Amino acid sequence: MWGSNALATSRLTLRRRHESDAALLRTLWTERDPRVPAHRRIDAKGRPTRTDLAARIRAERESDGPGLLTIVRKREADAIGYCGLVPSDVGGTDEPELAFELLSAVHGQGYATEAGEAVIARATARGYARLWATVWDWNVASRRVLEKLGFRELDRRGPVGPHGTTVVTVRDL
Repeated sequence: MWGSNALATSRLTLRRRHESDAALLRTLWTERDPRVPAHRRIDAKGRPTRTDLAARIRAERESDGPGLLTIVRKREADAIGYCGLVPSDVGGTDEPELAFELLSAVHGQGYATEAGEAVIARATARGYARLWATVWDWNVASRRVLEKLGFRELDRRGPVGPHGTTVVTVRDL
């Protein structure tokens, strides 16, 4: 879906991920809230390592799906997170899920919303009819971003577990 073309906004460039983005991903993994399930955080053995994450990026680049894009601030020329589309566990095969994660140092500056708008515009142009997003009930900031992006929360929720409840959201395009 993305091809080699980057997406651009007034402040950001969203480009295909490179193996060199593994350092950014590793930092994101270390910053995750302790309520995030253990398999999405750095484990006691220090995994995933940068090498592990670079391998994941390589595998993703070889897939046919739309994938995740690295968010780069234009003025600072620094990578601050990712945003893109991933296969959905809640939608149909042609209804991917919007995913985003940014470094904590840039939270609250509108970058997630801006990146999400660019991804949604491309998804609309490519003919997707609907996008999904799931978020932990306690992740108020991400829920606000999704609301700004036009996603609506459904009554459908994941089971209550030790990490909270998954909130399911959808946006018709």
